[in-house]
Amino acid sequence: MTASFASSGTDPSEEPLGKGHHRHPGADPLAALRAPGDPPVDVYLTGTVFLDIVFTGLDSAPVRGTESWARGMGSSPGGVANMATALARLGLRTSLAAAFGDDHYGDYCWDALEQGEGIDLTPSRTVPGWHSPVTVSMAYEGERTMVSHGHEAPAGQRPAPGCPPHARAAVASLTPGVSAPWIARAAAHGTRVFADVGWDDTGAWDLAALPDLAHCEAFLPNAQEAMRYTRTDCPRAAAHALTEHVPLAVVTLGADGAYAVDRCTGETAEVPAIAVEALDPTGAGDVFVAGFVTGTLAGWPLADRLAFAGLTAALSVQEFGGSLSAPGWSEVAAWWREVQSLDDQDPAALTRYAFLAGLVPGDAARPWPLRRAVPTIGFRTPQ
Repeated sequence: MTASFASSGTDPSEEPLGKGHHRHPGADPLAALRAPGDPPVDVYLTGTVFLDIVFTGLDSAPVRGTESWARGMGSSPGGVANMATALARLGLRTSLAAAFGDDHYGDYCWDALEQGEGIDLTPSRTVPGWHSPVTVSMAYEGERTMVSHGHEAPAGQRPAPGCPPHARAAVASLTPGVSAPWIARAAAHGTRVFADVGWDDTGAWDLAALPDLAHCEAFLPNAQEAMRYTRTDCPRAAAHALTEHVPLAVVTLGADGAYAVDRCTGETAEVPAIAVEALDPTGAGDVFVAGFVTGTLAGWPLADRLAFAGLTAALSVQEFGGSLSAPGWSEVAAWWREVQSLDDQDPAALTRYAFLAGLVPGDAARPWPLRRAVPTIGFRTPQ
């Protein structure tokens, strides 16, 4: 059953996408747990940063042989930047190892992540003579179509994540048939590794092709991925089957929410999705993982972690722009205030999110302009 919450607001596709703002300090979900000697980094991740160019306000999919006009567009860092931004906006000290192009796109992405979001880019590097990978995304009817272009950075110029920084957690994107040695090294040093996975283009769907899963604490595939890997016809059965390979399995169920099984405690949890109008689903899966990682590091109950992850993902799809649509604590607080103020809300649905009352600090409840994707790159500062 879907948890239905009314929500007000205008359709951003009818308006220009706004300019950036100074970074809001937000909240620290781990404040009560921090102690001298803790790792300097909460979450480490590595991957490819794309420049995302998003066309919005399309009435339908582009038709072959015709020209379509979009009512809006925006540019923002994409790829692994979606996850990094989502984590940072939830108050986690985030470190990213990535290659950045030696071009204006690369400069823009670097500044947006380091200066705009406060992400530590110490492990990252700019690669001379290499251009940034680019993705063009067209959003319409709650879905999107993407076209990407890029080349791998020269092997000798890529960041070397073989010795990742000491971190509480890491997020790894597993690739079938490929082992990333940094995952085992991080886990050996006490880093809690959370993994997701992309679509298996080989069609093998063989868990043995994901050797790094053995070093992970949690695995968060979607329902189709989970069922194909476990040869089951039910996502909940798939989650239980996955716990033979990883301690915690979280299966996202799309409009039906998410289901999780913790092998160590024997606990299961299922939380329905929040019904919202999805304007652009780009990056929603990354935001879900970021919300779940946040709740796990903070020590929340399993059901609360699922609920929070689903909430942050739902808030993100109501905005355009991939990484820059990721919500912060101000958006969470504003949503919580709004749904409590409406007379026709389901009390049982509100109870599911009552844990937010003790988490959202007063200063994060103040309205503030979320950084949005801008329609162009490189506006000159007025002299």
